Amino acid sequence: MRENSPSGGFASRALSWLLPFLVISAAYLYTFPQPNIFYAGVVLLHTLGGVLTAILLISSFFRILREGGFVARAGWLLVAAGAVLGIILIKTGTPRTEWKWLYFHIMISLIGVGLLLADKLGRQGLLSSNAASAVFRTVIFLVILAGISYGARYVREGWQTRSRIQNPAMPPDNMSGEGDGPEGAFFPSSAQVYGKQKIPSKFFMESDSCKRCHEDIYNQWFSSAHHFSSFNNQWYRKSIEYMQDTIGTKPSKWCGGCHDPAVLYAGLMDTPIKQIVHRPESQAGLGCMMCHSIANVKSTMGQGDFYLEYPKLHELAATQNPVARSLHDFLIRLNPEPHRRVFLKPFMKTQTAEFCSTCHKVHLDVPVNHYRWFRGFNEYDNWQASGVSGQGARSFYYPPKPQQCADCHMPAEPSKDAGNINGFVHSHRFPGANTALPTANEDAAQLKLTEAFLKSGALTVDIFALSPAQPPLQAALKASATSQSELATTFAVGEEAETKFAPGAGGEVAPVTAPLNLVQPALRRGDTVRVDVVVRAKKVGHFFPGGTVDAYDTWLELKGTDDKGQTIFWSGMVEGDGKGPVEKGAHFYRSLQVDAHGNPINKRNAWATRAVVYVRLIPPGAADTVHYRVSIPENAGNKITLHARLCYRKFSWYGTREAFAGQPDPASPNSITPDYDDRPTVFTASLSGVSAKQEKIPDLPIATVAENEVTLPVLAHNAAAPKPKTIVRKEEWQRWNDYGIGLFLQGDLKGAAAAFQKVTEADPNNPDGWVNIGRCAVQEGDMERARAVLERALALSPNLARANFFYARVLRADGNYDGAAARLRIVLGQYPRDRVALNDLGRILFLQRKYTEAVKALQSVLTIDPEDLQAHYNLMLCYNGLGDEKLAKEHEARYLRFKADESSQAITGPYRQLHPEDNNERQAIHEHVSVPLTALTSKYSKTAASPAGASK
Repeated sequence: MRENSPSGGFASRALSWLLPFLVISAAYLYTFPQPNIFYAGVVLLHTLGGVLTAILLISSFFRILREGGFVARAGWLLVAAGAVLGIILIKTGTPRTEWKWLYFHIMISLIGVGLLLADKLGRQGLLSSNAASAVFRTVIFLVILAGISYGARYVREGWQTRSRIQNPAMPPDNMSGEGDGPEGAFFPSSAQVYGKQKIPSKFFMESDSCKRCHEDIYNQWFSSAHHFSSFNNQWYRKSIEYMQDTIGTKPSKWCGGCHDPAVLYAGLMDTPIKQIVHRPESQAGLGCMMCHSIANVKSTMGQGDFYLEYPKLHELAATQNPVARSLHDFLIRLNPEPHRRVFLKPFMKTQTAEFCSTCHKVHLDVPVNHYRWFRGFNEYDNWQASGVSGQGARSFYYPPKPQQCADCHMPAEPSKDAGNINGFVHSHRFPGANTALPTANEDAAQLKLTEAFLKSGALTVDIFALSPAQPPLQAALKASATSQSELATTFAVGEEAETKFAPGAGGEVAPVTAPLNLVQPALRRGDTVRVDVVVRAKKVGHFFPGGTVDAYDTWLELKGTDDKGQTIFWSGMVEGDGKGPVEKGAHFYRSLQVDAHGNPINKRNAWATRAVVYVRLIPPGAADTVHYRVSIPENAGNKITLHARLCYRKFSWYGTREAFAGQPDPASPNSITPDYDDRPTVFTASLSGVSAKQEKIPDLPIATVAENEVTLPVLAHNAAAPKPKTIVRKEEWQRWNDYGIGLFLQGDLKGAAAAFQKVTEADPNNPDGWVNIGRCAVQEGDMERARAVLERALALSPNLARANFFYARVLRADGNYDGAAARLRIVLGQYPRDRVALNDLGRILFLQRKYTEAVKALQSVLTIDPEDLQAHYNLMLCYNGLGDEKLAKEHEARYLRFKADESSQAITGPYRQLHPEDNNERQAIHEHVSVPLTALTSKYSKTAASPAGASK
């Protein structure tokens, strides 16, 4: 390149060395971004070289234009333009907003160098020197450079395909195979650190160093639940103090892997937290570095199943030396790619749900609970199995487009922060349902955001149907109640579970009047009616409620008042002037668990859980139909208004008092083991030093998530009994469908089928009504009925995945395994990650003794969920069929590990006898009655005209 350098002595010689260096260094910087000192040094040298080149070109610019041929002049002009643009980029940096100028700088500089090389070789006699040869020569060099550029781009972007979350082929058969095992510093958390090293606490405590470039994100995070995940959260703090007092410090590391990074990864969690609770490390929460230093997620089995990496240049980023800090920030602004690669792995964007699963899904086992494997909370699997993920074929509704966690919990907010995309960043307030923390922290903005999120229309309430009250349903209740052990095993599958009901469960179909707001039926004084209220999860991607569902007050309230101001019905009343506990007979959405002695799990003591009394949650995209037995008093007015509201309080009334002031009754014997705690709790502990803004028990707000109201006329007792009436309109089909979904999920198959029949009447060309009737018929074992209605659905929509899935069930019952497998392959062609469809296909292939094909289908299930119970069971059978005893035993061990302890239900018997309201709630089909109205004070009567109360 020296022959076509501009004449001019020193400038010519300098440029002849600078240009090759700039090309080589640029190729390295673009192709191999790395967060190390050498790379940072090359960035600085490239910048310095570019500045020197620009200075030298300025002094030689006009000479360049006078000398050399056309190609050389064009090359130097492009190099000069690239140098000018480079100088500008030194000032602006190269964040995402400047990428177009960065790539323009690279392109014109590269083309300019290519022209100069072509001209140089022409001067040396490569090909002839005529104009055509010059053009040919130039084109060849530009094509070569384009090819090299493509290769560099391929290498640069290759890391994105390597950094993916993949499940192991075989999960461990016990907890000792998770994480670093029993000898690991962080076990029983599954978290690991590369090199098995500890990480200094300050690494997780210096989020303010991120604030220099990401101020909006930092301020959002500062109010978030992530910031208050550790011992700066009184509810969590009390649970760990109690846990360590009861079963020791080591099991508490199971929690610390996700909640307490500054404590656990520095080796401080072997110290009882009561001794260090007010140290800065214990008050740090989840800082920026916790999530963003996760370098690898090992599986979707949860509880911190990741690798952390301690970045080599962190000390430079967080230094207090102003010169070093300025140099660090300059380098990141100039070339942020290494920084981005360290702190924003591809799976954080492309596999958001799998990334979140690592802390939002847990299980317990012997090292934690001294018992056995037990499913804790799990947001991931029910999302994955649902239509919301775009992976669940059998969902009642398919949303317009799939959604991941960040779509709801990290919405876009305007920001000028570095890294913004078109002026927006993902909110790091992580809006969710935690109203407790902003209340305790007196953070009005975060509380307002959380309440707005809860009330954003994600759920709806519909006072839908009325029917004459039937005789007590005890026989039907026993026949239709779902086995709680089965429910615990299939907890994550939700609406997708193949729950078995007894034939004829739910009794005969009572004639209903619906929808109430359209029919406006009259009520008669002295009558008792059943009112059905439908709660629908519309925009919730996981079970509602989510998280640790044993710890909240979530319930449906129904209140009836007449035009005289009298309260004539109230289920779900809150005692203590609307601030106390919820009455025991309310319809709750929660998991109720007991320890080995039948004591309720109400101290966040999940490790002591030995049995589930009931779990009542609403699956994503599904509904719950709630039944109320309402008696119309003789002195009722001429109109009755029914007001239903879905209420949410985090945390429960009892749980908050336990967290702030709870302590064992000192007068009681010290009857406590890892399996049970028989000691009564009294709320007399000191409030000094609690982790809250004020040293008092906070009064947590009750959020009205959704509400509905209907007013009905009242007739005299001797008036003619109103006849049942229904209104069926095309625009009302979803209301009938939701009503039927709620009945179906509680096992009232006949009632559900009748509701779905109304869907077909509302719109005969909508296949969903026919499909859902087919669901009911398949569940009842009426395959002829199922065949008829599913064929009607398939005639309307031949490729509808859910119709093909249930039709496969019909064909399988016929023994037509080939036909059933063909239908399932239609389903899997659209939803290849539907693990229930994959399990069904594997089972059919097993029944056909196509063991090798069955194994392939079932192994694909384990790539989605390594803990899938049905897959392990069928793989055990398949390998037995193949004569592979070793692998059969491996899957048998996993099946036995993940299967629920069915015998544990015996523990719930005495509890249910002592708590009839919870026993009622346990039943799949049950009714709720009013609290004794004589117990209501005049204060409650005065609020009757405003049923939503102060929380509305």
